[in-house]
Amino acid sequence: MKRIVILGSGESGMGAAKLAKQKGYAVFISDSGEIHADKKTELTQANIDFEEKGHIVENVLNADLIIKSPGIPNKVAIIQAAKEKGIEIIDELEFAFGYSSGKVIAITGTNGKTTTTSMIYHVMKEAGMDVGLAGNVGKSWAGQLTELDHEWWVIECSSFQIDGMKSFRPKIALLTNITPDHLDRYEYQMDHYVTAKMNLFQNMKEDDFAIFYKEDFYSTIGREQHRIQAGNFDVSIQATGVNAFQSGAKIYFAAQGNSWSMAKAKLPLPGDHNLLNSLFAGLACTLVGLSGASIQKGIMSFQGIEHRMEKVAEIDGVTYVNDSKATNVESAAFALKAYKNPLIWIAGGVDKGNDYSLLLSQVEKQVKSLICLGVDNQKLIAAFGGAVKDIRETQQIEEAVRWGNELGQAGDVVLLSPACASFDLFKNYEDRGRQFAAAVRQLKSERVA
Repeated sequence: MKRIVILGSGESGMGAAKLAKQKGYAVFISDSGEIHADKKTELTQANIDFEEKGHIVENVLNADLIIKSPGIPNKVAIIQAAKEKGIEIIDELEFAFGYSSGKVIAITGTNGKTTTTSMIYHVMKEAGMDVGLAGNVGKSWAGQLTELDHEWWVIECSSFQIDGMKSFRPKIALLTNITPDHLDRYEYQMDHYVTAKMNLFQNMKEDDFAIFYKEDFYSTIGREQHRIQAGNFDVSIQATGVNAFQSGAKIYFAAQGNSWSMAKAKLPLPGDHNLLNSLFAGLACTLVGLSGASIQKGIMSFQGIEHRMEKVAEIDGVTYVNDSKATNVESAAFALKAYKNPLIWIAGGVDKGNDYSLLLSQVEKQVKSLICLGVDNQKLIAAFGGAVKDIRETQQIEEAVRWGNELGQAGDVVLLSPACASFDLFKNYEDRGRQFAAAVRQLKSERVA
């Protein structure tokens, strides 16, 4: 019996373990940290062996195949040892791909991929298609395949997940953009990061479809340096006459003999970045074969995603927005530009080598107060000390929200858009966003009382 070792007991690891067990493999999970009690019960009931709080080399290297959590860097000792022994190492998405007969729409990019993924899934589901959602958003693909398959799968792919792909082949693949991020995983070489993103297209054939943002600098470099067999399609917010673009008050789509348009005013989410997300999603759904009327209806009913420009509440004319998913400068820039209102900006966390100068002109124009939410805020303060008169520091999100309430006037926006990772004060960006939303709701209930 072939033995599969799974490194990591997160969503992808647990899903891979269940699918591998169902398919008759001998399965073993190894986690360097502590496995949650509920998961241990689940593994025991499924007769899946595991170890926690460290990898025992003999247990891991006795594998025919290793499925690695995307969060584990290749440079860690156990991965290097497995490579030296010649053990194949893949990702959960690569493993799941071999057990699905569905067509795949895969979305990657530094920014915008979660919203674009969710919008495509929503439009297809609203149109009555047999479609599933998986990858870097939602539930594990492998775990879902233990219960059912779909005709189509919409899958968000991080660069870390793409690194573990060998045969994964999307029918439609989208690259929203490439900006510097996660460079610590790529030897601080931007070309390595670009290659990681472009590898999503490596197995595509001439009858597949690849969609790119025409104006994106690093996407253009990637296309020039990597031969893509799939048919190339472009979206643009500057040029006209490409497959998806804006002109005047409308956005236009044309692909595979299907041309249609809709009014920009009907788009449900604010900002140029959400215009771009809508262009990507609309073009992908056009390539799927949906009608313009059906796609427009789905886009108009899309409500956005949790933690990404999510309106939490409006209290006394002040709007509170949860953009906790903005963990890099470019994402925060999108959020700042999306609002014309005066902003009380909550930012900070674990700096990822950020260049805050990219935000300076926007901050000078709009930000009336900056609330730094982090353990170390000195880089933020140094960057914006000359641009914002009122800068405050806290390590309590409840205090940040209370300050926002005190400073806000009718028409203002209190915007949590950290531009940083969350791990200094929170479990992850979801935890940060939910705590922000809870603090806002508590504030609202106090005001109502």
